[in-house]
Amino acid sequence: MPDIGSPAPDFTLPRDGGGEITLSGLQPAPVILYFYPRDDTPGCTKEAIAFTGLAAEFKAAGATILGISKDTVAKHDKFIAKHELGIALVSDAEGDVCERYGTWVEKSMYGKTYMGIERATFLIGGDGTIAQIWRKVKVPGHAEAVLEAVRAL
Repeated sequence: MPDIGSPAPDFTLPRDGGGEITLSGLQPAPVILYFYPRDDTPGCTKEAIAFTGLAAEFKAAGATILGISKDTVAKHDKFIAKHELGIALVSDAEGDVCERYGTWVEKSMYGKTYMGIERATFLIGGDGTIAQIWRKVKVPGHAEAVLEAVRAL
C-alpha cells in the first residue's frame, strides 16, 4: 500500500469519452486521484459535483483531477452527461489499481460484510510521489481541503 513520499503506482486505464490515461504521462502536473465506490450514487455524485465546481481553480493551480471506480466507461459517460461533470473519470474494471492503492477493502453495512472501494484521495506531486492521502473521506468540504493541499505544494 503506498504511503506519503512513496512513488505513486503508475497505470494506464480507459477513460470517459474514449481513449486512455496514463498516470505518469500527466507529469509534471500534480494529480488528484480520487477513488469512489459507484457512479450515480448520492455520495459519489456529490463528490464529483464538488470537484467539478472547483475544476477551474484546480486547473489554475496546474492540477489534474481523475476520478476512479470499477464502473465501465459507458457508465462514466452517462454519469458525466447526467450531472454535467467537468472532470475525467477512468475505469478500473478489473480492480488492479484499486488493489495497488489499497482502496479495495472489506466494508460493512447492516451487519453484512462485503468488498468495495473505500472513498479515498491521493494527491500526487509533479515528481510522481504521493504528497498527501485522505482515507475514509467524508464528502462535505473534501474538494476544498484537497484544493488547499494542491496550492500548498
